[in-house]
Amino acid sequence: MSRYADFDEYEEHLRERLSKKRFTHSMNVAEECFRLAEKHGADKRRCYLAGMLHDIMKEAAPERQKLYTADSGLNPDPVELSTKSLWHGVAGAYYVREVMGIKDEEIISAIRYHTVGCARMTVMEKIVYLGDMISDERDYKGVDKMREYCYKDLDLAMSVALIYQVNCVCSKCGGLPQSTFEAYNYYLNFNKDKESL
Repeated sequence: MSRYADFDEYEEHLRERLSKKRFTHSMNVAEECFRLAEKHGADKRRCYLAGMLHDIMKEAAPERQKLYTADSGLNPDPVELSTKSLWHGVAGAYYVREVMGIKDEEIISAIRYHTVGCARMTVMEKIVYLGDMISDERDYKGVDKMREYCYKDLDLAMSVALIYQVNCVCSKCGGLPQSTFEAYNYYLNFNKDKESL
């Protein structure tokens, strides 16, 4: 059951589009975004909704994801356009805006950047990016420490998260979009004097 009764329609929409596992993840991310917003003074409702919808295109047909990414008007770079695993963020932002009629630009942007990140993210954008990484079902090595960072300092958490993500992509010889490079450099520099990584 959605935390907000007026979001029940969105929840039902997700149920129709996602597998049980992906639906559970999406609702877990929504709850994590709510808690992070509460901790860091952000809009809990809007963060919850962005978290709920962040993976709405994750299980759509690849051809549809690619088409929406290319037609989104959200400036995907060549790496995003050529990397199947990155399409769902841009495609999801497009879908939420054009099909679901949600016009909140920050929610759209949070969905668009929840996988690749970018420099100078808003509090909501950081919350959705990080909420996706630490939702209840996540169990990768170091996730408990990552959760500590997220509740301590969002910018420090972004730095640690981006180090982790860049390492994961590079270990698989994957491509990194320009926005990820910019996010990595921005947050690493921002946090260089806060804590040894």
